[in-house]
Amino acid sequence: MHGGYPEATLERFLRARDGDATKASKMIVDCLNWRVKNRIDNILAEPILPKEKFDAIRQTQLIGFCGFCKQGRPVFAIGVGNSTFDQASVDKYVQSHIQINEYRDRIILTEISTNKGRYVGTCLKILDMTSLSLSAISRLKTSTAIATIDDLNYPEKTDTYYIVNAPHVFSTCWKAVKPMLHERTKRKVQVLRGNGQEELLQVMDFETLPPFCKPGISSSNESDIFSPDHQFHVKLYNHIQQMALSTDRVLNGLSSEGSLNIEVPTSAEQSQHSDECEVVHGIGSVLPTLQASPNDSYQHQRDTLTSNIAGLQGKSSCLWLVLVLVAVYFMRGLW
Repeated sequence: MHGGYPEATLERFLRARDGDATKASKMIVDCLNWRVKNRIDNILAEPILPKEKFDAIRQTQLIGFCGFCKQGRPVFAIGVGNSTFDQASVDKYVQSHIQINEYRDRIILTEISTNKGRYVGTCLKILDMTSLSLSAISRLKTSTAIATIDDLNYPEKTDTYYIVNAPHVFSTCWKAVKPMLHERTKRKVQVLRGNGQEELLQVMDFETLPPFCKPGISSSNESDIFSPDHQFHVKLYNHIQQMALSTDRVLNGLSSEGSLNIEVPTSAEQSQHSDECEVVHGIGSVLPTLQASPNDSYQHQRDTLTSNIAGLQGKSSCLWLVLVLVAVYFMRGLW
Protein backbone atom coordinates (compact mmCIF):
# COMPACT_ATOMS: atom_id res chain seq x y z
CA MET A 1 0.00 0.00 0.00
CA HIS A 2 2.73 2.50 0.89
CA GLY A 3 5.07 1.48 -1.94
CA GLY A 4 8.13 1.86 0.25
CA TYR A 5 7.14 5.28 1.60
CA PRO A 6 5.15 4.64 4.81
CA GLU A 7 5.66 8.11 6.29
CA ALA A 8 4.41 9.85 3.15
CA THR A 9 1.37 7.57 3.15
CA LEU A 10 0.59 8.39 6.78
CA GLU A 11 0.88 12.08 5.95
CA ARG A 12 -1.63 11.73 3.10
CA PHE A 13 -4.26 10.22 5.38
CA LEU A 14 -3.53 12.82 8.05
CA ARG A 15 -4.04 15.67 5.55
CA ALA A 16 -7.27 14.04 4.37
CA ARG A 17 -8.60 14.30 7.92
CA ASP A 18 -7.34 17.84 8.52
CA GLY A 19 -4.61 16.79 10.92
CA ASP A 20 -6.87 14.78 13.24
CA ALA A 21 -4.71 11.77 14.15
CA THR A 22 -7.61 9.74 15.57
CA LYS A 23 -9.70 10.13 12.43
CA ALA A 24 -6.69 9.50 10.20
CA SER A 25 -5.86 6.31 12.11
CA LYS A 26 -9.40 5.02 11.68
CA MET A 27 -9.32 5.94 8.00
CA ILE A 28 -6.14 3.90 7.46
CA VAL A 29 -7.52 0.87 9.30
CA ASP A 30 -10.76 1.05 7.31
CA CYS A 31 -8.74 1.32 4.09
CA LEU A 32 -6.64 -1.73 4.98
CA ASN A 33 -9.77 -3.73 5.79
CA TRP A 34 -11.29 -2.67 2.47
CA ARG A 35 -8.17 -3.80 0.61
CA VAL A 36 -8.21 -7.20 2.30
CA LYS A 37 -11.94 -7.74 1.85
CA ASN A 38 -11.86 -6.84 -1.85
CA ARG A 39 -8.49 -8.44 -2.62
CA ILE A 40 -7.08 -5.16 -3.87
CA ASP A 41 -3.50 -6.39 -3.59
CA ASN A 42 -4.36 -8.93 -6.31
CA ILE A 43 -6.51 -6.67 -8.49
CA LEU A 44 -3.77 -6.27 -11.11
CA ALA A 45 -3.99 -10.02 -11.64
CA GLU A 46 -7.76 -9.89 -12.25
CA PRO A 47 -8.37 -9.03 -15.93
CA ILE A 48 -11.70 -7.77 -17.18
CA LEU A 49 -12.73 -10.32 -19.79
CA PRO A 50 -13.34 -10.69 -22.61
CA LYS A 51 -10.96 -8.09 -24.03
CA GLU A 52 -13.92 -6.49 -25.83
CA LYS A 53 -15.45 -5.68 -22.43
CA PHE A 54 -12.25 -3.99 -21.31
CA ASP A 55 -12.20 -1.97 -24.55
CA ALA A 56 -15.86 -0.97 -24.13
CA ILE A 57 -15.18 0.28 -20.62
CA ARG A 58 -12.17 2.28 -21.78
CA GLN A 59 -14.27 3.86 -24.55
CA THR A 60 -17.01 4.94 -22.14
CA GLN A 61 -14.96 5.79 -19.04
CA LEU A 62 -12.49 8.19 -20.58
CA ILE A 63 -9.21 8.24 -18.69
CA GLY A 64 -5.82 8.69 -20.32
CA PHE A 65 -2.18 9.03 -19.32
CA CYS A 66 -0.47 12.02 -20.94
CA GLY A 67 3.06 11.85 -19.54
CA PHE A 68 4.75 13.89 -16.81
CA CYS A 69 4.74 17.53 -15.78
CA LYS A 70 7.93 19.55 -15.36
CA GLN A 71 8.18 18.45 -11.73
CA GLY A 72 7.90 14.79 -12.68
CA ARG A 73 4.32 14.19 -11.57
CA PRO A 74 2.12 11.98 -13.81
CA VAL A 75 -0.52 13.83 -15.82
CA PHE A 76 -3.89 12.17 -16.43
CA ALA A 77 -6.72 13.37 -18.66
CA ILE A 78 -10.38 12.68 -17.92
CA GLY A 79 -13.10 13.10 -20.53
CA VAL A 80 -15.86 14.22 -18.19
CA GLY A 81 -18.22 15.37 -20.92
CA ASN A 82 -17.92 12.34 -23.20
CA SER A 83 -17.85 9.55 -20.59
CA THR A 84 -21.12 7.62 -20.68
CA PHE A 85 -20.58 4.66 -18.30
CA ASP A 86 -23.16 2.66 -20.24
CA GLN A 87 -21.35 -0.47 -21.44
CA ALA A 88 -20.83 -2.38 -18.19
CA SER A 89 -22.07 -2.74 -14.64
CA VAL A 90 -21.06 -0.22 -11.99
CA ASP A 91 -18.73 -2.69 -10.27
CA LYS A 92 -16.80 -3.26 -13.52
CA TYR A 93 -16.24 0.47 -13.99
CA VAL A 94 -15.13 0.60 -10.35
CA GLN A 95 -12.77 -2.36 -10.90
CA SER A 96 -11.27 -0.70 -13.96
CA HIS A 97 -10.81 2.58 -12.11
CA ILE A 98 -9.09 0.85 -9.17
CA GLN A 99 -6.79 -1.00 -11.56
CA ILE A 100 -5.68 2.33 -13.03
CA ASN A 101 -5.16 3.70 -9.50
CA GLU A 102 -3.08 0.69 -8.50
CA TYR A 103 -1.06 0.71 -11.73
CA ARG A 104 -0.38 4.40 -11.20
CA ASP A 105 0.77 3.85 -7.61
CA ARG A 106 2.69 0.60 -8.04
CA ILE A 107 4.23 1.10 -11.48
CA ILE A 108 4.18 4.71 -12.68
CA LEU A 109 4.88 6.51 -9.40
CA THR A 110 7.39 3.88 -8.31
CA GLU A 111 9.35 4.20 -11.57
CA ILE A 112 9.37 8.00 -11.59
CA SER A 113 10.42 8.08 -7.90
CA THR A 114 13.30 5.74 -8.69
CA ASN A 115 14.34 7.77 -11.73
CA LYS A 116 14.14 11.09 -9.87
CA GLY A 117 15.84 9.77 -6.76
CA ARG A 118 13.08 11.27 -4.62
CA TYR A 119 9.52 10.48 -3.63
CA VAL A 120 6.84 11.37 -6.21
CA GLY A 121 3.44 10.40 -4.87
CA THR A 122 0.88 12.65 -6.52
CA CYS A 123 -0.43 13.47 -9.98
CA LEU A 124 -2.20 16.18 -11.97
CA LYS A 125 -5.56 15.74 -13.69
CA ILE A 126 -6.96 17.64 -16.67
CA LEU A 127 -10.76 17.47 -16.88
CA ASP A 128 -12.24 17.97 -20.35
CA MET A 129 -15.81 19.34 -20.35
CA THR A 130 -16.34 18.97 -24.09
CA SER A 131 -19.87 17.72 -24.92
CA LEU A 132 -21.06 17.86 -21.32
CA SER A 133 -24.82 17.36 -21.30
CA LEU A 134 -27.86 16.69 -19.14
CA SER A 135 -27.04 12.97 -19.25
CA ALA A 136 -24.49 13.68 -16.51
CA ILE A 137 -27.37 13.19 -14.06
CA SER A 138 -27.75 9.54 -15.07
CA ARG A 139 -24.09 8.90 -14.31
CA LEU A 140 -24.26 9.96 -10.67
CA LYS A 141 -24.43 6.38 -9.34
CA THR A 142 -21.20 5.28 -11.01
CA SER A 143 -19.44 8.57 -10.34
CA THR A 144 -20.49 8.43 -6.69
CA ALA A 145 -19.06 4.93 -6.25
CA ILE A 146 -15.75 5.88 -7.85
CA ALA A 147 -15.47 9.16 -5.92
CA THR A 148 -16.26 7.42 -2.63
CA ILE A 149 -13.56 4.79 -3.15
CA ASP A 150 -11.02 7.45 -4.10
CA ASP A 151 -11.96 9.59 -1.10
CA LEU A 152 -11.62 6.79 1.42
CA ASN A 153 -8.76 4.73 0.00
CA TYR A 154 -6.64 6.97 -2.25
CA PRO A 155 -6.71 10.32 -0.44
CA GLU A 156 -4.57 13.29 -1.43
CA LYS A 157 -3.22 11.67 -4.62
CA THR A 158 -4.03 14.62 -6.90
CA ASP A 159 -2.30 17.99 -6.50
CA THR A 160 -4.34 19.99 -9.02
CA TYR A 161 -7.49 19.53 -11.11
CA TYR A 162 -7.46 21.63 -14.29
CA ILE A 163 -10.89 22.16 -15.86
CA VAL A 164 -10.72 22.95 -19.58
CA ASN A 165 -13.07 23.41 -22.54
CA ALA A 166 -15.84 24.54 -20.22
CA PRO A 167 -18.53 26.93 -21.49
CA HIS A 168 -17.89 30.58 -20.73
CA VAL A 169 -20.68 30.63 -18.16
CA PHE A 170 -18.65 28.22 -16.02
CA SER A 171 -16.31 31.05 -15.08
CA THR A 172 -19.25 33.03 -13.77
CA CYS A 173 -20.61 29.98 -11.95
CA TRP A 174 -17.19 29.34 -10.43
CA LYS A 175 -17.18 32.79 -8.88
CA ALA A 176 -20.54 32.02 -7.25
CA VAL A 177 -19.55 28.57 -5.99
CA LYS A 178 -15.94 29.18 -4.96
CA PRO A 179 -16.67 31.03 -1.67
CA MET A 180 -18.59 27.97 -0.42
CA LEU A 181 -15.72 25.54 -0.90
CA HIS A 182 -13.16 24.18 1.52
CA GLU A 183 -9.87 26.08 1.32
CA ARG A 184 -8.03 22.90 0.26
CA THR A 185 -10.44 22.48 -2.64
CA LYS A 186 -10.03 26.10 -3.73
CA ARG A 187 -6.28 25.61 -3.96
CA LYS A 188 -6.57 22.40 -5.97
CA VAL A 189 -9.09 23.38 -8.64
CA GLN A 190 -8.33 25.70 -11.53
CA VAL A 191 -10.93 26.58 -14.18
CA LEU A 192 -8.86 27.56 -17.23
CA ARG A 193 -9.80 29.63 -20.24
CA GLY A 194 -10.71 27.67 -23.36
CA ASN A 195 -8.50 24.62 -23.82
CA GLY A 196 -6.16 25.89 -21.12
CA GLN A 197 -3.06 25.48 -23.26
CA GLU A 198 -1.38 28.74 -22.19
CA GLU A 199 -1.70 28.02 -18.46
CA LEU A 200 -0.89 24.31 -18.76
CA LEU A 201 2.35 25.01 -20.63
CA GLN A 202 3.62 26.66 -17.46
CA VAL A 203 3.58 23.29 -15.68
CA MET A 204 4.09 20.80 -18.54
CA ASP A 205 5.64 20.59 -22.01
CA PHE A 206 3.58 20.79 -25.20
CA GLU A 207 4.10 17.06 -25.87
CA THR A 208 2.41 16.25 -22.56
CA LEU A 209 -0.78 18.19 -23.34
CA PRO A 210 -3.75 15.94 -24.17
CA PRO A 211 -5.20 16.22 -27.70
CA PHE A 212 -8.23 18.24 -26.51
CA CYS A 213 -5.79 20.98 -25.47
CA LYS A 214 -4.22 21.07 -28.93
CA PRO A 215 -6.80 22.49 -31.35
CA GLY A 216 -6.43 21.51 -34.98
CA ILE A 217 -4.28 18.45 -34.28
CA SER A 218 -5.96 15.19 -35.26
CA SER A 219 -5.02 11.90 -33.61
CA SER A 220 -5.08 8.22 -34.55
CA ASN A 221 -6.24 5.48 -32.21
CA GLU A 222 -2.65 4.95 -31.12
CA SER A 223 -2.20 8.61 -30.15
CA ASP A 224 -5.72 9.10 -28.74
CA ILE A 225 -5.08 8.91 -25.01
CA PHE A 226 -8.61 7.60 -24.37
CA SER A 227 -8.41 4.79 -26.95
CA PRO A 228 -7.88 1.18 -25.79
CA ASP A 229 -5.11 1.12 -28.45
CA HIS A 230 -3.12 3.85 -26.73
CA GLN A 231 0.17 2.55 -25.36
CA PHE A 232 -0.83 3.25 -21.75
CA HIS A 233 -3.96 1.09 -21.93
CA VAL A 234 -2.14 -1.59 -23.92
CA LYS A 235 0.61 -1.73 -21.29
CA LEU A 236 -1.95 -1.77 -18.50
CA TYR A 237 -3.94 -4.63 -20.03
CA ASN A 238 -0.80 -6.64 -20.86
CA HIS A 239 0.50 -6.14 -17.33
CA ILE A 240 -2.77 -7.44 -15.86
CA GLN A 241 -2.71 -10.47 -18.16
CA GLN A 242 0.91 -11.25 -17.29
CA MET A 243 0.17 -10.95 -13.57
CA ALA A 244 -2.82 -13.27 -13.98
CA LEU A 245 -0.70 -15.87 -15.78
CA SER A 246 2.03 -15.59 -13.16
CA THR A 247 -0.52 -16.56 -10.52
CA ASP A 248 -1.63 -19.57 -12.62
CA ARG A 249 -5.00 -18.07 -13.46
CA VAL A 250 -6.76 -19.80 -16.36
CA LEU A 251 -7.95 -16.82 -18.39
CA ASN A 252 -10.26 -18.81 -20.65
CA GLY A 253 -12.08 -20.11 -17.62
CA LEU A 254 -13.07 -16.70 -16.32
CA SER A 255 -16.58 -15.41 -16.86
CA SER A 256 -17.33 -12.88 -19.57
CA GLU A 257 -17.94 -10.28 -16.86
CA GLY A 258 -14.52 -10.82 -15.34
CA SER A 259 -13.28 -12.59 -12.25
CA LEU A 260 -13.66 -9.99 -9.54
CA ASN A 261 -16.64 -8.19 -8.07
CA ILE A 262 -15.62 -5.11 -6.11
CA GLU A 263 -18.02 -4.27 -3.34
CA VAL A 264 -19.54 -0.90 -4.20
CA PRO A 265 -20.32 1.20 -1.10
CA THR A 266 -24.02 1.39 -0.31
CA SER A 267 -25.77 4.74 0.08
CA ALA A 268 -25.73 4.30 3.86
CA GLU A 269 -22.00 3.54 3.88
CA GLN A 270 -21.29 6.49 1.63
CA SER A 271 -23.23 8.84 3.88
CA GLN A 272 -21.54 7.43 6.95
CA HIS A 273 -17.96 7.57 5.76
CA SER A 274 -17.53 10.11 2.98
CA ASP A 275 -17.92 13.87 3.00
CA GLU A 276 -17.77 13.70 -0.78
CA CYS A 277 -21.02 11.75 -0.87
CA GLU A 278 -22.81 14.49 1.03
CA VAL A 279 -21.99 16.68 -1.95
CA VAL A 280 -23.40 14.08 -4.33
CA HIS A 281 -26.61 13.69 -2.35
CA GLY A 282 -26.95 17.45 -2.18
CA ILE A 283 -26.48 17.80 -5.92
CA GLY A 284 -28.92 14.95 -6.46
CA SER A 285 -31.57 16.97 -4.64
CA VAL A 286 -30.69 20.09 -6.61
CA LEU A 287 -30.65 18.69 -10.14
CA PRO A 288 -34.41 17.94 -10.47
CA THR A 289 -35.16 21.58 -9.71
CA LEU A 290 -32.66 23.07 -12.12
CA GLN A 291 -35.09 24.05 -14.83
CA ALA A 292 -35.10 27.77 -14.34
CA SER A 293 -37.83 29.87 -15.83
CA PRO A 294 -36.64 32.21 -18.59
CA ASN A 295 -38.20 35.01 -16.55
CA ASP A 296 -36.08 34.30 -13.48
CA SER A 297 -33.43 36.91 -12.87
CA TYR A 298 -29.80 35.92 -12.52
CA GLN A 299 -29.88 37.04 -8.87
CA HIS A 300 -32.94 34.88 -8.18
CA GLN A 301 -31.25 31.85 -9.75
CA ARG A 302 -28.06 32.51 -7.80
CA ASP A 303 -30.04 32.82 -4.56
CA THR A 304 -31.72 29.49 -5.33
CA LEU A 305 -28.34 27.86 -5.92
CA THR A 306 -26.94 29.27 -2.69
CA SER A 307 -29.93 27.99 -0.74
CA ASN A 308 -29.75 24.50 -2.23
CA ILE A 309 -26.05 23.88 -1.64
CA ALA A 310 -25.45 25.96 1.48
CA GLY A 311 -25.29 22.76 3.49
CA LEU A 312 -22.36 21.61 1.41
CA GLN A 313 -20.11 24.47 2.49
CA GLY A 314 -16.70 23.29 3.57
CA LYS A 315 -17.36 19.70 2.47
CA SER A 316 -17.06 19.84 -1.29
CA SER A 317 -14.26 17.76 -2.76
CA CYS A 318 -12.55 18.43 -6.05
CA LEU A 319 -14.28 15.78 -8.14
CA TRP A 320 -17.72 16.87 -7.09
CA LEU A 321 -16.94 20.51 -7.67
CA VAL A 322 -17.37 19.62 -11.32
CA LEU A 323 -20.91 18.42 -10.65
CA VAL A 324 -21.64 21.55 -8.66
CA LEU A 325 -20.65 23.58 -11.70
CA VAL A 326 -22.86 21.37 -13.87
CA ALA A 327 -25.73 22.05 -11.50
CA VAL A 328 -25.16 25.79 -11.74
CA TYR A 329 -24.99 25.54 -15.50
CA PHE A 330 -28.37 23.79 -15.62
CA MET A 331 -29.83 26.42 -13.35
CA ARG A 332 -28.83 29.15 -15.73
CA GLY A 333 -31.02 27.54 -18.40
CA LEU A 334 -28.21 27.75 -20.95
CA TRP A 335 -27.89 24.07 -21.87
